[in-house]
Amino acid sequence: MDKFRMIFQFLQSNQESFMNGICGIMALASAQMYSAFDFNCPCLPRYNLAYGLGILLVPPFILFLLGFVLNNNVSMLAEEWRRPRGQRGKDPAVLRYMFCSMAQRAMIAPVVWVSVTLLDGKCITCAFCTSVPVETLGNTSHPGLSQGDMKRVLARIPCKEIYDGQELIANEVAVRYLRCISQALGWCFVLLMTTLAFLVRSLRPCFTQAAFLKSRYWSHYIDIERKLFDETCAEHARSFAKVCIQQFFKGMSTDLAAARCHPPRKAPADAGEAAEKLLGITDQGTMNTALKSWHRCKPPLHLHPPALHSSNGWAGEQQPPAHPPVPRREMAAYYSRV
Repeated sequence: MDKFRMIFQFLQSNQESFMNGICGIMALASAQMYSAFDFNCPCLPRYNLAYGLGILLVPPFILFLLGFVLNNNVSMLAEEWRRPRGQRGKDPAVLRYMFCSMAQRAMIAPVVWVSVTLLDGKCITCAFCTSVPVETLGNTSHPGLSQGDMKRVLARIPCKEIYDGQELIANEVAVRYLRCISQALGWCFVLLMTTLAFLVRSLRPCFTQAAFLKSRYWSHYIDIERKLFDETCAEHARSFAKVCIQQFFKGMSTDLAAARCHPPRKAPADAGEAAEKLLGITDQGTMNTALKSWHRCKPPLHLHPPALHSSNGWAGEQQPPAHPPVPRREMAAYYSRV
């Protein structure tokens, strides 16, 4: 258990690096999922477009939501957004910074999925096979077909084993044409996402450095405050349970001693230390009130320094004399007698 606790504490202290690693693993997993996915185009005019675009867009949306679910800061963002204002105001810039940071990490896996899908070309081939320019790539001397028959024949282009329109347009020509367009879109998408990431990560702090530093500082503060509050509550709960159990066994020991005429055992030495950690909150109702007060009215972000004592010589004040001064008349009478 100690090893697992140490690992958990290490992950908490390096949460940003841990989340970056999780996003990288999700990106690799998305690429591996696509390579293991058995793509089967229905080869029907009514369903090709929906199936191809569904495979292209639905899994990235699921991966995007999964990236938010695996991020521990989502609950913190929702709590900060929904909490009452109370004595502490809410800065929309900090909330936007937190949301954008989580969105950037959550976008990694969907971007990888869309890039791999476009570069592979199967989805675009299935979705837009009925839009192949037959006049340009096909056999113009072929006898004319109705619009419905033309779409039915072109919809079977992804299914090479059942394609029966070689006289109209060669299957290999149509597949190469659609795959070329898909790969061109894939590389353009990769270039666009790379450029956008560069602009967001590199140029944004240059234009709004003060606002960027302020938002980053207070987002870190909210994260650290929540962690310290959870740690303090866990320590208080541990001390509360410890004192409650000790009081229970102390009462049982007193009852047994009265019944058997044995002296009760002494309380453990750490009972007083555990009671001090309760910070005066020693019942369930008071604890519930304190938790509600923390949620409804958090303390303002204005720390009052403790008052300085005048006897320590700080703030330029002189030290008080060790003994009270002796009046001059008494000194003169003393020396005259001597």
